[in-house]
Amino acid sequence: MAIEMKQQLRMTQSLVMTPQLQQAIKLLQLSRMELIENIQTEMLENPVLVEEGMDESPTDAATAAGEAEAERAEAAPAPAATTADKATGDAKVEAAPEPTTAAEKDPIGDIDWENYLDTYSNQAATGPTVRRAADELPSIEATLTKSPNLTDHLEWQLRLTKMDATLEALGLMVIHNLDDNGYMADVTCEEIADQADVAPEQVEEALRRVQLLDPVGVAARDLRECLLIQAKHHHPADEELAQVVEEHLANLERKNYQAIARDMKLPMEEVIEIARTVSELDPKPGRMFAGSDTHYVSPDIYVVKVGDEYEIVLNEDGLPKLRVSDYYRKALQGSDEKSAKDYIHEKLRSAVWIIRSIHQRQRTIYKVTESIVKFQREFLDKGIAYLKPLILRDVADDIGMHESTVSRVTTNKYVHTPQGLFELKFFFNSGIRRYGSDDIASEAVKDKIKHIVSGENPKKPFSDQAIVRILAQQDIHIARRTVAKYRDILGILPSSKRKNLF
Repeated sequence: MAIEMKQQLRMTQSLVMTPQLQQAIKLLQLSRMELIENIQTEMLENPVLVEEGMDESPTDAATAAGEAEAERAEAAPAPAATTADKATGDAKVEAAPEPTTAAEKDPIGDIDWENYLDTYSNQAATGPTVRRAADELPSIEATLTKSPNLTDHLEWQLRLTKMDATLEALGLMVIHNLDDNGYMADVTCEEIADQADVAPEQVEEALRRVQLLDPVGVAARDLRECLLIQAKHHHPADEELAQVVEEHLANLERKNYQAIARDMKLPMEEVIEIARTVSELDPKPGRMFAGSDTHYVSPDIYVVKVGDEYEIVLNEDGLPKLRVSDYYRKALQGSDEKSAKDYIHEKLRSAVWIIRSIHQRQRTIYKVTESIVKFQREFLDKGIAYLKPLILRDVADDIGMHESTVSRVTTNKYVHTPQGLFELKFFFNSGIRRYGSDDIASEAVKDKIKHIVSGENPKKPFSDQAIVRILAQQDIHIARRTVAKYRDILGILPSSKRKNLF
């Protein structure tokens, strides 16, 4: 078989993601806080972008333009060549030819920026917006506080403890290896000893010193040791309590009190009292300092009931409203320097595009929320039990957009409704078929399971099969494994662990 080279002409179509389109998609899927940070970054990088109501400083703007022009001048080649005059020895400058076409005169001539800026207005996105007054915002004291840190709290106590420098250094190593719950679960004393080049016994001693600090039970290596430290600290004379924690923790978890009473030869009443005491101990002593896990959510949009209708209001509180700098508009109209105009044109393109992208983002969020309100009207009126099954395609077909766009819009976006604060993705869930009426949303079924468990007798909790029978009476037919899955999602323990004897 002979191998030969041929040239073929083929016409194909492909979708090219321009930088501007990539930026628009990126802004669409950002959360509200991330959008604010992105806008602030753009304002720092682009001097043409300013916030409405902000006083402009011509000096700063001129300095920025001058620096940019100086950088262009340094990077650009010489505008004309020089030749030496043989007769006089003076240098002559050969002038560059004059531009002959409109494109050569203005290489970025596809937009008439002067006319565009005169007619362009920074209009708000579709729908009303809300901005809070200054007296409604939190005080400055409420924004400057710092959550306590477990590491700092333990280090402060350790330095107040009287011990030698080596033991203190080992104690600090132990403290820095604790997780958010206060456990030393990811490293052993032998590993710390190898790292510090000391004997493991010294690390054990440092660990015991740290375990004496507040909160009680910190620096334990597992749950048993954590509870045992607390039991000995709070109830030093109760030997049975310490023995139950050390030897029968598994039976305590399963609430198998008969086995504990039989093995320790104790009356059932005393075992139940010990179990009650253990339940008062803290299995995660470090969680009170885990303030970094707290996330504050600011809604992107409000749904407010006015009369019999629901109004959708965009939350513009804290979101900078951008416009094009008046200084650069005047500089564009008055400057004859080609490099300066090119620089302003480039920054104007970027500024106008990001303003358009933000407006498009807000309009899309408004349209998606408007469609959700249309589909979930009963939920807004009556509560979660009336939440309807909904998929992305339903909203996408309703507003004439692609499903991927709806998915991006509903990610990390929150809406405040009369029923509470929800992520937009909350309204999209699968449906469970019912024989006698309309399908019911899976979130509504979870809510029913939660209410069934909350109303049960603590001494005789419902099993998963019992919950299946109760739901069947409400024309909700699901399998026992589905109830178990929903129960795990809701963080509800099995019936054997929910049973309460005291």
